[in-house]
Amino acid sequence: MGFDFTVYKGSHDGKVLKSTTHKDDLKGDQVLVKVTHSGVCFTDVHYRQADMVLGHEGAGIVAKIGPDVKDLKVGDAVGWGYEHDCCGRCNNCLSGMETMCPDRKLYGLADLDQGSFASHAVWREAFLFKIPANLSNEDAAPLMCAGSTIFNALHLTNVKPTSRVGIVGVGGLGHLAIQFVSKMGCETVVFSSTESKKNEAIRLGAKEFYATKGVTSLNIGKPLDHLIVTTSSQPDWNLYIGLMAPGGTISPISVDNKDLTMPYMPLLMNTLRIQGGIISPRKVHRDMLDFAAFHGIKPINMLFPFNVDGIERCLKTLTEGKMRYRGVLVAED
Repeated sequence: MGFDFTVYKGSHDGKVLKSTTHKDDLKGDQVLVKVTHSGVCFTDVHYRQADMVLGHEGAGIVAKIGPDVKDLKVGDAVGWGYEHDCCGRCNNCLSGMETMCPDRKLYGLADLDQGSFASHAVWREAFLFKIPANLSNEDAAPLMCAGSTIFNALHLTNVKPTSRVGIVGVGGLGHLAIQFVSKMGCETVVFSSTESKKNEAIRLGAKEFYATKGVTSLNIGKPLDHLIVTTSSQPDWNLYIGLMAPGGTISPISVDNKDLTMPYMPLLMNTLRIQGGIISPRKVHRDMLDFAAFHGIKPINMLFPFNVDGIERCLKTLTEGKMRYRGVLVAED
């Protein structure tokens, strides 16, 4: 018999369409999840003109389990993110870097008949994350991509409590980065275009704040060991390259289709490193959820109803730059 459930898809003209997906009876370690919340990411805006189910920041409740499920049980709160599966055999998978698996299944590239903009979804237990008891589904949903991406950047660059970390941008990614970095005990230095978000950045954990609009140079005292760039487009690299300590790392983590053009000699002479990164591998993702739950790290959310009108309004708010700071769709029942 299988399952039929409601999904919300993109379309050629960008309108969100309500549709239905069918899945066969559960097999192996498959799990049926009733979606309670979905975060909304700018990647969903990028895909809204594609014939696919939208959403990749899912949180819900286990409704049914397949015969080979080992740990999850009906009623558990779970979430999922950008990656849905991998081969489990290649060097990347065996070394804990399954996000680099050549056969990985990612949002927008595989499983196009389901996503987190839906009433339900069917995923492998291996790619579901149990949500800690003291973290709500509403707050966990945006962490499945935004939180995962931030935490992976900190993991890849080996940020330590003694590190001095700069964060460019106070938005959907940046406001979470401030919390993670400050809770790690780091000197947290925030850069934003104007002073309008200064008080909020300090409340979230920033120790220093610098407005950059119209500025041609910055004087911040001690140099930065790490710089995390969360803005929707690349910054003026000339403004930041001189702030880096020798051997420092620069982590651009937002999406920009333009080429990276970096001042060459300062990069060379100061042995700087540019570290690319996407969402976390599963072990790091689990650590992120535990860390967020333990330290009370939560996104600042704007809530929208889980229907066509709510999704459209949420995407409109996001594209107009009015989201403060993560959009979350909430199931109506």
